[in-house]
Amino acid sequence: MHNIEQQAINTFREGLNCAQTVLVAYAEKLNFDPKLALSISCGFGGGMGRLQETCGAVTGAFMVLGIYNCGKYSDNKERKAMTYQMVRDFNQKFTAIHHSANCKQLLNADLNTAEGQKFVQENNLHEKVCEKCIASSVKILDGMMN
Repeated sequence: MHNIEQQAINTFREGLNCAQTVLVAYAEKLNFDPKLALSISCGFGGGMGRLQETCGAVTGAFMVLGIYNCGKYSDNKERKAMTYQMVRDFNQKFTAIHHSANCKQLLNADLNTAEGQKFVQENNLHEKVCEKCIASSVKILDGMMN
């Protein structure tokens, strides 16, 4: 496991949400403010505000791709086009590994119920599912940005 991946996993274990862990792990590499990144990504955990839509590790990765492309391209039209393409490519790679990018499908539990939260905790799904999604997101990002 390389440094960015380990950093992301460690911060997840310390209590950051999955989107925060992926985004903040790239702060030094892409030269952006980690405190601002924590604030921006705060609502994206649990599939965006626990709506359990797009996995937070995925939305965090999408944010990384936007920052990456804003550093590469000065023209906003070009930034958007490249970022949109990379988001689609990322999503394809992620779903090839995990068969979904939907938080509720990945966990097979409803985080908005006591039963769902208990199921996630008793089955150690934060480690078995979420940490794997975080690690995959970092690996995919590294492959795309190198």
